[in-house]
Amino acid sequence: MADPVRTTSTGSEEADELHKRLDPERIPRHVAVIMDGNGRWARKRRLPRVAGHRAGIDAVRELVETCGRLDVSVLTVYAFSKENWKRPKAEIDFLMDLLREYIRKELDELHANGVRVQVVGRAHELPLIVQDELSRAIDSTRENTGLVFNIALSYGGRAEIVDACRELIRDGVRPEEIDEASFARRLYTADQPDPDLVIRTGGEMRVSNFLLWQIAYAELVVSDVLWPDFRKRDLFRALLEYQRRERRFGGLSPREAVEGSPALVQG
Repeated sequence: MADPVRTTSTGSEEADELHKRLDPERIPRHVAVIMDGNGRWARKRRLPRVAGHRAGIDAVRELVETCGRLDVSVLTVYAFSKENWKRPKAEIDFLMDLLREYIRKELDELHANGVRVQVVGRAHELPLIVQDELSRAIDSTRENTGLVFNIALSYGGRAEIVDACRELIRDGVRPEEIDEASFARRLYTADQPDPDLVIRTGGEMRVSNFLLWQIAYAELVVSDVLWPDFRKRDLFRALLEYQRRERRFGGLSPREAVEGSPALVQG
C-alpha cells in the first residue's frame, strides 16, 4: 500500500497549476472515495462531531462538480457504512437529516449538470423519509447522461457479496454457470466499470469494507487531508499520483513487456 500523499492547502492558484499538469487522456473512468476525518476535523476545532459532518458537505459538492468537469464517468462516495449504525442514535439521526438536506438543496444543480444519482448499499435499511428523498433524486436524474454519482449508504463490501450470492440462488443459476461476469452482474454496481482509483482521506491505510470485489485492481491513494478540508487541489494531487503509476492488473507493465521479465527470462 502506498505511503500517504502529503497535501497542503495553498488556494486556487495551486489548484490551477496542478490541473494543468493532468493528462486529460488518463483520467480514471471510475473514482471511489472513502471520506474519512470528519470527527477528527471537529475535535481539532473543539466542535461537536456533527459539525465535521456538516462541514464535509462542501467537500462533497466540490468533488462532484470537479469530477463532472474532468469527464469522470462514475464517482462513488462512501457516505454511510453498515458499521455506522453502531454510532449514537443522535449522530445517526443527524446524518440522515443531513443527507435529506443535501439531496433537497443539490438536486436541481445535479440535474442541470447531467449528473445521474444512484444509491449502492442496502437502502431499504434507511428511514422511509430518507428513502423517499433518494427515490425522488434517482427518478428525476435517471435519464441523465453525465457523471454517475453513486452514494454508498448502509453499505458494506461483505454484505454486497452476500447479497449477490443470494440473488444468484434466487435466479436459479447452477454452480457450474457461475463465473466472475455473472457474479458482477448481481453487485450494486452492475454495468458500471470497476474503480480505477480509490482515494482515502484522513491518512488511514485501510479500505474499511468498501467495494471489496470491485477494487481488486484499483490504485489506492491516501491523503492526509481530513475530509472537510478536501478540495479540488487535493483531488488533482491524487489524480497526478494515479497517472504516475503503471497499472499491471496482475501482469507486466508496458515497459516490462518490451524488456522481458527477468524472472521469466532466468526461469
